[in-house]
Amino acid sequence: MGEISSITMKDIAKELNVSVATVSRALKNSPRISRQQRERIQAYAAEHSFTPNLIAESLRKSKVRPMKVIGVIVPELTHYYFSSVLAGIEEAAERQGYLIMVAHSNEQHEREVGICKSFFENKVCGIIVSQAKDTAQYAHFQRLIDRGVPLVFYDRICTGVNASRVVVDDYAGAYAAVSHLVETGCKRVAYFNSSMKLEISKNRYNGYCDALLKHGIKVDPSLVFQCDNRADAERITPEVLNRDDRPDAFFAVNDDTAIGILYSVKRKGLRIPEDVSVCGFTNGQRAVACDPTLTTVDQHGFKVGEAAAEILIRHVEGVIEKGKIERRVVRTRLVVRQSTLPVSTSITEQMERRLPKEADEQHHTCKRPTEQVKTKASNSQQTA
Repeated sequence: MGEISSITMKDIAKELNVSVATVSRALKNSPRISRQQRERIQAYAAEHSFTPNLIAESLRKSKVRPMKVIGVIVPELTHYYFSSVLAGIEEAAERQGYLIMVAHSNEQHEREVGICKSFFENKVCGIIVSQAKDTAQYAHFQRLIDRGVPLVFYDRICTGVNASRVVVDDYAGAYAAVSHLVETGCKRVAYFNSSMKLEISKNRYNGYCDALLKHGIKVDPSLVFQCDNRADAERITPEVLNRDDRPDAFFAVNDDTAIGILYSVKRKGLRIPEDVSVCGFTNGQRAVACDPTLTTVDQHGFKVGEAAAEILIRHVEGVIEKGKIERRVVRTRLVVRQSTLPVSTSITEQMERRLPKEADEQHHTCKRPTEQVKTKASNSQQTA
């Protein structure tokens, strides 16, 4: 797929030693510019594949506004979180009289580049995007900004491009989730994460590590896995559960992965949450449809979408000064359900639930003689 041309009217004006206004008039075939000058400018523009962004220009200068269209790029259309973000974008855009044009990158960099090119050619007034997992080169985003197209990142942000962004507090969400697991008695918490190339993965991993350390538990690298979908979770989890030092809890980067873990644990014959606790990150509809229902971190996707659309529209309409960056963080919330033990569970109950069956039997065997001694002593006192 071809890259977007980075040439602007300002570039043409500088190269041909004329004003931007002259370039604009020449490209519109204005009779105020000589035929020779028009042909010279138009030839240069054609040679460098220049395409003016007419909608963005009209929004800035015209009292009668044309159709206002926002381009939205989602990595996956079927993912609950991204669909909820999309719903938030659409509602906020509709309130301001904007339409949205949606495309999904299918987690592919080349497809993402092509979508950006298509959106630009279709004259969207701005773009809201969550980058694909394998995107490591950001020239297509920078070219949009260079061409004057407002850009807002959500969820997966691109640190290499200076653009407005809306994210959830991934660190705090992961910290709260892992703290909850430890406070219910879990000591070996496995973590299924996405690629560390993504900022959200780094932030959630840091939250996971800090929560363990805060509670006096060393981070065990052997309990951290790159796994962010249900299929891989169902493949990897049985191997993890076969370990002699198997985890007593799993924290997953999203709900689909957590549900894959949950069903793998059940197929192994282990109880949830008595033997193994499971916590996800999304709070989608599947979290309450599985058995047991899933403890998870609510990302508030709808709020993320609303915020991203509001910021983009403010960029388009000039409320936010050109070149100024806006950053917004949406707070997360831990939703406790049936897949984790309650924090109120006593230490004794936690120990009994976590003990292997053999140790549990020994534990009760040791208690019986003590109880008998107490009974005898009690009877002696009564007799006396």
